[in-house]
Amino acid sequence: MSIFTKLLAPAGLALCALAALPAEAQVQGNIATVDVSRTVIGTTAFQTAYEQINTTYAQQNELRRTKAQERQTLLATFDTNGDKQVDDAELKAKQNSPDMTKLQTLEQEIQGLTNQIDAARVYAIEQIIQQYGAALQEVTTQKQVKLVIEPGSLLFAVPEADITDAVTTSLNAKVPSVGIVPPANYQPNREAVQLFQEIQQRLLTAQMIQQRQQQQQQQQQQAPAGR
Repeated sequence: MSIFTKLLAPAGLALCALAALPAEAQVQGNIATVDVSRTVIGTTAFQTAYEQINTTYAQQNELRRTKAQERQTLLATFDTNGDKQVDDAELKAKQNSPDMTKLQTLEQEIQGLTNQIDAARVYAIEQIIQQYGAALQEVTTQKQVKLVIEPGSLLFAVPEADITDAVTTSLNAKVPSVGIVPPANYQPNREAVQLFQEIQQRLLTAQMIQQRQQQQQQQQQQAPAGR
């Protein structure tokens, strides 16, 4: 099992094991937390790669948006009862129609374009995490850390226990940049895919929060004076 896999494993087990040890056998030294996905997101290599992917794969992104709009327009013709939803009965009614064939083709094309873009992102992340173990080892040695736990597994930790930024700094030195075009027949490893999914969810959540804040600011600006 790799260092990265161990970091992704539930660290609560480590806490339970630690608590169960006799006092004289417990870890003597600093205990730290590290947020794996935030560590990678903070690197210059990651941020630059994502910007480059948006540019390099702009055509695929635009084509994907166009086909997604075509799909929505086509699905609207499936909605025979006008409730803005397509249920199983409506899908079944179109099962053997040319529209269903067209819908399936569109979905395959959209997925193919998405796979191209996602493969580039996973490839970039994979190159960064190849140096993650070395970066973590460097920081824990410098700070004399004996045990590292994911912050989500803790009930409480002082801010000083978080070494995420330090690991990011080490990664920046070890991986200043990465490639964004996967080699032919590229097959990403499971760890990179798992981390990519976590990062995408984190970025999506941050985007939703930002949009909500912008909407609240607009509403406040539009509110009549004196209210």
